[in-house]
Amino acid sequence: MIPRRVVPVIPVSFDCLHDTLLYCSLHDSAAPCPTGYTTNKTVSVWGSGGRIELTVAKFMALQKAVQPDWYQSMADGETWQNNTSRKRELEGVEVFGVVEGGDIPEERVRSARETAKRPVAGFCLDGLQTGSMDQALRTQLIAAVTKELPEEKPRLLQGVGRPDEVLACVEVGVDLFESFFPFQVTERGCALCFSFNISLDPERAVTVFTSIVSVRSKSYGQSDEKRFVGVNTLMSTYLLELNEDERDTAGETQHNGDVSLDDQTRMTSFEMNLKDKRYHDDFRPLVEGCGCYCCKNHQRAYLHHLLVTNELLAGVLLTIHNTAHYQGFFSALREAVAGDKLDILRRRVLRERKE
Repeated sequence: MIPRRVVPVIPVSFDCLHDTLLYCSLHDSAAPCPTGYTTNKTVSVWGSGGRIELTVAKFMALQKAVQPDWYQSMADGETWQNNTSRKRELEGVEVFGVVEGGDIPEERVRSARETAKRPVAGFCLDGLQTGSMDQALRTQLIAAVTKELPEEKPRLLQGVGRPDEVLACVEVGVDLFESFFPFQVTERGCALCFSFNISLDPERAVTVFTSIVSVRSKSYGQSDEKRFVGVNTLMSTYLLELNEDERDTAGETQHNGDVSLDDQTRMTSFEMNLKDKRYHDDFRPLVEGCGCYCCKNHQRAYLHHLLVTNELLAGVLLTIHNTAHYQGFFSALREAVAGDKLDILRRRVLRERKE
């Protein structure tokens, strides 16, 4: 089942982001969270000062002060169940029910069925973050859970932000994702550079159209089915074709440091490490054609200089670019879902990892 909406949500912050949804989660997905500290009365969270034990009363006081659009209910069902009346204190603020169950399909399904009976605005799929389990198992669990949840209510997946994982989870019914991934990339001194463009370039479209006409003329006398396959193969080939600049960028991501598929703190193949000395005299923008402020006004060499000299401006500029690039990816993802081009987008995004 392919969802109708795919949106990255902004964790609660005070950045004057008036046109975005604010979602208050229990834990910070951008940082590792120790397990095993939940009691029958409290849930532990970690801040700069260490461990903080939250009761339901403290948790709801925080929601009342912040007033997010949505917030995650506390995962301890017994504690929350005895205090459901507190939800009425927050008019206009919706609560998301949490689906738990670890890596046991039966428990996940049972949790989904019970949570779906509650008067919640949506569902938070917890405990499925990157590195917690095999990606194939996670996809299997999500597919089983989403079958039990009503389609009219959104499903939020926490702790997953890498583009390849986002695509896999969208295919099995996830609607919402947290936007912590650009922050992690920025913290590593890296810039997102993967390609996600699935739109036809006007100039290239003329060439493609001419080629399509040629294919149709050469296939005269063949069945309509064979002609259709030939045209669609040609269109798909064009949409997957990277220009030379994109190929250069894609190739760079393979040699900039350790690449990890499970550890969220290590570099991925979707980014370039601007601390690498190769960029000290590279005067191209971070990504050719990117319309963000950073790419329009600065070059890779300048970002490299800021990073190696520990200038605070490096993080500011990288945040601008990485956030814009990530939002662009989700715009392309929504377009792909609406236009039935998800397979084309997946191959375009994943192509860098194979080259």
